[in-house]
Amino acid sequence: MADRYDTLVLGGGMAGLPLALRAARHGRVAFIEKEKLGGTCLNRGCIPTKTMIASAAVAQQVRRAAEFGVHTPGPVTVDLSAVVARKDGIVDPIRAGSYRTVEKADGIDFYPAAGVFTAPHRLTVDGTDLVADKVFLATGLRTTIPDITGLQTVPYYTSRTLLDATELPTHLLVVGGGYVGCEFAQMFARFGSHVTVIQRTERLLPAEDPDISEAVAAGMTADGITVLTATTCTDAAGTAGDIRLGCTGAERVEISGSHLLISAGRTPNTDKLGLEHLGLQPDPGGFLPVDETLRTEAEDVWALGDLRGGPMFTHTARDDANIIYRNVFRGDNRSTTGRVVPHAVFTDPEVGAVGLTEPAARAAGYDVIIGRQDFTGVVKARAIGNTRGLVKFVADAQTDRILGCHIAGPDAGDLVHEAVIAMTCGATYTQLASAIHIHPTLAEGVNTAAGGIHREIGT
Repeated sequence: MADRYDTLVLGGGMAGLPLALRAARHGRVAFIEKEKLGGTCLNRGCIPTKTMIASAAVAQQVRRAAEFGVHTPGPVTVDLSAVVARKDGIVDPIRAGSYRTVEKADGIDFYPAAGVFTAPHRLTVDGTDLVADKVFLATGLRTTIPDITGLQTVPYYTSRTLLDATELPTHLLVVGGGYVGCEFAQMFARFGSHVTVIQRTERLLPAEDPDISEAVAAGMTADGITVLTATTCTDAAGTAGDIRLGCTGAERVEISGSHLLISAGRTPNTDKLGLEHLGLQPDPGGFLPVDETLRTEAEDVWALGDLRGGPMFTHTARDDANIIYRNVFRGDNRSTTGRVVPHAVFTDPEVGAVGLTEPAARAAGYDVIIGRQDFTGVVKARAIGNTRGLVKFVADAQTDRILGCHIAGPDAGDLVHEAVIAMTCGATYTQLASAIHIHPTLAEGVNTAAGGIHREIGT
């Protein structure tokens, strides 16, 4: 005999958690999460990594103290165990709060175990069969382990395990130059490790505008990081403290280090769910196709968060949950069509971006206007001693519509919201340029990139 529910939510990350809590206002909910509530963001992504990046930034700023006329008593040292303890001290109470909220919620039965579908709308969890009218899939992603000969015999970290390391690597080898690889590489370089990044594509952060990738690569090189692009790791050997990678690029190279981080992408968690019993087939990348309301091809089955592909961020996962809740439980008519989705990468220079890159806009056939302001020309950036990077606008020459904004520089993840609001509200490139900005602020760089009045006198 199966336990019957109105709603089944599989996955307790930043998409599934808010949806389960809100769905419980409208009926009985089965909520399943085999690991920790909060998903990647809370436990091994956004919050813990940014907490540790903050420690790395402090270490770097102290090293630069003499540039600001401040003298410290000796060389900077980082206690990695204390950094990890600070991270845990921030993350653990937030996670505990999530568990308390679920426990207090009327109408939710929480199952802390793995589930597999055995029939349409029937999930088996720890020997218990659950049947629900509505099914919401939010099982997220996991680290992709690339096909590198010998890797199975070599000790390596992933982004989730390196967060708990308390021994500072002497020389960290990072396979992958995307968001995760770049953030970890710079973090550990600033903790005091020597770092080498191996990236198979022609540039770091290949999804970003090329000018942004160039600025980030320059910042990492300035921090002493060795960056190898257009280089593919083919084989690995060694033991803890002595890792050897064979790589091919323009020529074969052998790279040695003490520790290895694999950050070569993410794989959807769709392969062990029994989705065939729902009549669902993931696409070749493992993602579940959905329509603009996040419905799958199966009746009364939705997929949300990273599982559905497209923009894969905590903020889109939360918006997915809101769209589904409003549509399914409140009778609204929300969709993902036309939503403006920004993102950030927490390197130095920090990246904040939204919309089309310059190559993408040109490929789409737009007559493009490019506006640019380097942070070297922004007075506030010079005052705080952080002039890495630029602000770049991509606009439609025919309509002045902002197609994209790409920032690499101090507080880029905050600054890009000027463009996000403009694009959401339909404000044009020239309207943003005409807006008076406070002096001296970093936001003046956004204004001048749009052709505004805040350009430094004499430039």
